[in-house]
Amino acid sequence: MEGRRSFGFCRVVFLVLALIEISSATLSPTGINFEVVALVAIKTALRDPYNVLENWDINSVDPCSWRMVTCSPDGYVSALGLPSQNLSGSLSPSIGNLTNLQSVLLQNNAISGPIPAAIGKLEKLQTLDLSNNTFSGEMPTSLGDLKNLNYLRLNNNSLTGRCPESLSNLKGLTLVDLSFNNLSGSLPKISARTFKVTGNPLICGPKASNNCSAVFPEPLSLPPDGLTGQSNSGTNGHRVAIAFGASFGAAFSIIIVIGLLVWLRYRHNQQIFFDVNEQYDPEVCLGHVRRYTFKELRTATDHFNSKNILGTGGFGIVYKGWLSDGTVVAVKRLKDFNVASGEIQFQTEVQTISLAVHRNLLRLSGFCTTENERLLVYPYMPNGSVASRLRDFGRAANQKGVMLDWVKKLHQDRKLNLMVDKDLRGKYDRIELEEMVQVALLCTQFNPSHRPKMSEVLKMLEGDGLAEKWEASQKVETPRFRSCENLPKKYSDYIEESSLVIEAMELSGPR
Repeated sequence: MEGRRSFGFCRVVFLVLALIEISSATLSPTGINFEVVALVAIKTALRDPYNVLENWDINSVDPCSWRMVTCSPDGYVSALGLPSQNLSGSLSPSIGNLTNLQSVLLQNNAISGPIPAAIGKLEKLQTLDLSNNTFSGEMPTSLGDLKNLNYLRLNNNSLTGRCPESLSNLKGLTLVDLSFNNLSGSLPKISARTFKVTGNPLICGPKASNNCSAVFPEPLSLPPDGLTGQSNSGTNGHRVAIAFGASFGAAFSIIIVIGLLVWLRYRHNQQIFFDVNEQYDPEVCLGHVRRYTFKELRTATDHFNSKNILGTGGFGIVYKGWLSDGTVVAVKRLKDFNVASGEIQFQTEVQTISLAVHRNLLRLSGFCTTENERLLVYPYMPNGSVASRLRDFGRAANQKGVMLDWVKKLHQDRKLNLMVDKDLRGKYDRIELEEMVQVALLCTQFNPSHRPKMSEVLKMLEGDGLAEKWEASQKVETPRFRSCENLPKKYSDYIEESSLVIEAMELSGPR
C-alpha cells in the first residue's frame, strides 16, 4: 500500500515539474509572461479611441484569448492583426520581443513615428503590412534580417531616405510595395516577384528606371529646324514627321487608356483579396489563414461530390473534404458570389472571422478565390452543428419549434422545474429561472418587430423593465402554440420524463 502511495506521489511531482518546465519558456522568474509585457507596451504606445484593445491586461497570464491576437498550437503569439481599427500613436520597439510572430497586420490606421529597428528581431516573420499609416523616417536596415519574410507592404506612408541595401539579401520575397512615400536614392536589387515604388517623386521622376511600376515615355525626337540644304520638300517632310508624331502620340495615349480600363475591369471582376492574386505565391500566409488553390479543394471534396455534402445554407453548400496531408476539413462553396450580397458575405467572413481566434470559436483555416469561385475552409466538426443537436433534443427531427412550444407549455403550467438539469439537484434560484425563461420567450416572439433589442435584453437581465415587457407581450395576439395533446406521442412521452438530459460534448476546432 505504501508503495502505491509513493508511486502516486512521484507521478504528481513529475507532472508539477513538467508544467513548470513548459511555462518557464514564457514566464520570468517573477511569474510575468514576457509576451504579455510586450503586448501591453505596444498597447500603451498606441492611441485606441474605440477600446478595441480593452482586454489586453498586464495581469493576464495568457494573451492567447485577447482580441486581435493569434497564438500557435504551442501557445506562443504568432500573429498580431489590427487592421482598420482607427489606431494612432506609435509602434513600440517592444514588438521585437514577440520573437514567434509570423504575421503583423497594422494597415489602414494612423500610426506615426519611425518603424522600430527592433522589428528585425522577428526572425520567423513572414508577413509585414504597415501600409496606409503615417510612418516617417528611414526604413530600418534591420528589415534585411527577416530571412523568412515574403510579403512586405509599407506603401502610403511618409518614409524618407534610401531603400535599405539589406533588402537585397532576402531571397524569398513575393511582394514588396514601397509606393507613395518620399524615398530617394538608387534602389537595391530586390528579387521579389512584384516590386512597387511608384509615387516616390525622387525615384520615379520623368526619367524613371524600369524598377518603377509606372514607365514614363521619352518625348519624341524631331529634326532641328536649321538643317543645311533645307527645301520645300524638306519642309514638307518636317511637317509629315510632326503629323506622324502627333498621330502616334494620340494613338499611344488611346491604347494606354483602353489598357487601363481593361485592367481596372478585370481587377474589379476578380475582387482580389489582400492584394494577393494568381501572380503571387499561393502559399502566402496571412496570420493562420492559408490560401488554397481551387484544384486542391476540388480534389479534397472528390469534385464536390454530393455524397460529401454536410449541409446547405443561404450562401452556399458545405462539403466534407480530405486534404493531401490527411486533414479533414469542411469546405464552404459560396453560390452567387458575384451578387453584391454574396461577395460582401465572403469578404466579411475572410476579413473578420480570420481575426476572431478563440478556443471556443470555430476558426477559419483558409480560403480560395478564382474568377468564378469563392470558397472558405474550416476545421471539420464530427459532432455536427448546434442545430442538429437541438433537433432539438425533442425526438422529432422534422418538427421545427418543438422546444419552444414545450417551454411555453411548461411556463403556462408553472412547471419550469422540469426543464432544469438533474445534476443541479434542485439547487437553483426559481425566480431567476422564470426571469430567464421570460426573456427567452420575449426574444422568440412570432412577430420579429415585437422582439426586444439586445440593449433592452441586457437591461431586463439586470432587472430593469422585464415585468412591463412581459405584461405587454401577453396582450399582443400571437399564433396559439400547440398543446401537449397535439404533439407527437413520442414527444409527449419525453415531456413526462421530467428532465432535460444534457450531455457533455467535445466539438472539434481550435483549443
